[in-house]
Amino acid sequence: MASDSDSKTRQVVTRFAPSPTGYLHIGGARTALFNWLYARHHGGRALLRIEDTDRKRSTPDAIEKIIDGLDWLGLDFDEAPVFQSDRAERHAEVAHKLLEAGHAYKCFATPEELEDMRAEQRANKQPMRYDRRWRDRDESEAPDGAPFVIRLKVPTEGAATIQDAVQGEVTVNNAEIDDYVLLRADGTPTYMLAVVVDDHDMGVTHIIRGDDHLNNAFRQLPIIRAMDTIEGGWPDPVYAHVPLIHGSDGAKMSKRHGAVGVEAYRDEEGVLPEALFNYLLRLGWGHGDREEITKAEAIELFDLDGVGKGPARFDIKKLQHLNGHYIREADDARLAEIVAARIGPKADVALLTEAMPVLKTRAKSIVELADGAAFLFASRPLEMTEKAAKLLDDDARHRLAGLSKMLHVQNDWTIEALEATTKSYAEQLELGLGKLAQPMRAALTGTTTSPGIFDVLVLLGKEESLLRIDAQVSPTGTEKNE
Repeated sequence: MASDSDSKTRQVVTRFAPSPTGYLHIGGARTALFNWLYARHHGGRALLRIEDTDRKRSTPDAIEKIIDGLDWLGLDFDEAPVFQSDRAERHAEVAHKLLEAGHAYKCFATPEELEDMRAEQRANKQPMRYDRRWRDRDESEAPDGAPFVIRLKVPTEGAATIQDAVQGEVTVNNAEIDDYVLLRADGTPTYMLAVVVDDHDMGVTHIIRGDDHLNNAFRQLPIIRAMDTIEGGWPDPVYAHVPLIHGSDGAKMSKRHGAVGVEAYRDEEGVLPEALFNYLLRLGWGHGDREEITKAEAIELFDLDGVGKGPARFDIKKLQHLNGHYIREADDARLAEIVAARIGPKADVALLTEAMPVLKTRAKSIVELADGAAFLFASRPLEMTEKAAKLLDDDARHRLAGLSKMLHVQNDWTIEALEATTKSYAEQLELGLGKLAQPMRAALTGTTTSPGIFDVLVLLGKEESLLRIDAQVSPTGTEKNE
């Protein structure tokens, strides 16, 4: 067994090992992030393993979504993914080595016998645990050709202790762990065996995962330690069990708290990858009062001693605030491409790029950006929101008609010139600028919210702006000006 000094000199190797039975869960994404950052911080390697042994639930689509989500977050792994389903022969090989060395045994108990055993334990309010009935029996007592499973011979005396990098020292009595199955009757490996073998063969030194797997560590250690006595070179990994993410009500994060998949935050919530990266980093890990941390800074700062022992609470408002920050920091051309993909074929990337400085000032999501940009590509006659339609009463239309005459002869179509003209007209009418600006906004965008009204005029251009205003002044305005 390797000493603590040995583990410190080994190159750090971490792994993220999702089961592809659905989307990339937000909790899984954070686990992947912590593994990736720890490896990068220590100059090690971060690996990806797809635990696809549940063939009924593991689908190519789910695998693709998980890998796509990791790529989107910017988590690049150092080798091609390992697929657990490809390694069944290797898993079985280790099980038979354990059997031959006396660390495992054949169990011939039938399903009916095991169910009777569990029923008796339930009736007596005992722990539901295999009673080791075949642990010391001779195989000759079983009927010829009877099916069997291979069970691990777990130590029954003493206790196992883990120096967990997050949870601290944790001890479990060996008597609390039953002799669980390594190989099923059909020769297929169980999850518990496959994980240990794969971690060893991949050279994993640090297992960073959710604290719901803490009990599994005590079930997996006996395999590691038995194999180390058989062939050597099976050191204990360093464990770091990270508290789970909870919703705002303190319960484990689930669909009732809102979106739980990374793709939903990307596609439905309109979150930028750097914002989610930053938010997940701060969800259970901290460095002073720092909130906004770049990827490069995260690699420099991240270590396991910054991970808290208590569950982190997911706060969508904090994520939205952070997303707004990264939207304002983002390159305008990049944002334009993202928004154009959401709007569709009618989107003009060049126009969106020009508009982005004024569109992104208050937006907290790509969804808001796309909604805010929709007026640029709206077809006439504009579809009006209920609030916008109320602004266009007879008085407002009359004022817009007068303004339209002034704008038709306006040659300098700049923000400063348009503002001066509109203010001058408002003063003639002895009105505040808002009395003109709000009906103008409704006529130009079909809504009551938009960038500054003079920004809107410039972005739409003179011809389109006047066509939209005149369409509201007169039902035939659009036709006359076209």
